[in-house]
Amino acid sequence: MSYEIFGKDMTELHSDSKSKNLNLNASEESGSSEETALNNRLEGRNSILEAIRAGRTIDKIFIQDGLRDNTISQIISKVKGTGAVISFVKKQRLDEMSETGHHQGVIAQTSAYEYSEIDDIFALAKERHEPPFIIILDEIEDPHNLGAIIRTANICGAHGVIIPKHRATGLTATVVRASAGAINFTPVVKVTNIAKTIDELKGRGLWFACADMEGDVMYKCNLTGAIGLVIGNEGSGVSRLVKEKCDYIVSIPMKGDIESLNASVATGILAYEIVRQRDK
Repeated sequence: MSYEIFGKDMTELHSDSKSKNLNLNASEESGSSEETALNNRLEGRNSILEAIRAGRTIDKIFIQDGLRDNTISQIISKVKGTGAVISFVKKQRLDEMSETGHHQGVIAQTSAYEYSEIDDIFALAKERHEPPFIIILDEIEDPHNLGAIIRTANICGAHGVIIPKHRATGLTATVVRASAGAINFTPVVKVTNIAKTIDELKGRGLWFACADMEGDVMYKCNLTGAIGLVIGNEGSGVSRLVKEKCDYIVSIPMKGDIESLNASVATGILAYEIVRQRDK
């Protein structure tokens, strides 16, 4: 998005040094132009501060004219001297730019969030001296769910998240915001075929547990060692072919009157059962 569209509504402040190189893994698949544009955008103060802390390069930053509180001052201080262009714009312009509707007076443009490779997940597990723990998502369509799952993956110590290329949300601005900064530290891999990827990962020593109401209660399943946790679509669950590839079908005990949980909540419960069993 070219900043000239803002015309007289913005003032440009150029910092005086070159940008640092972005320390993220490259991807061969850039996706649609719309997704690439959204991947380029960070919205909200915490998302931007976490990205800066993770060493991510900020190319341009748009700040609501008149905002001068401590957090905004901190963001400005951190991006000065990095080559970033700082622009002060009217709130209306930020509202027009915003995908999430919660920009908090600041939006940043960065190099796109690029997808990692499966080898990056294994490298992280090796670095931590842990058996690989991967969360695989089968057609998760809600960006809030994806963002929350990435956040959970980071906090519970999973080494990465795998998502499908088709019929699922990618790393949009809403996902980035919902991840609360976890996207900067958790490898996310996009693959063409989830079932085929599971076969490949089995060849590298992983076992797979699939979340499904008809499965064995999670407490009775062995979820230790190198493991992949498979979570299905919000409505239809895990697809038949992917389910057939899994070694365990695992369920969460249900005591109430409804029969299902939000995908991100189910991920959190099952992920921490894996953590509990690993920590025994």
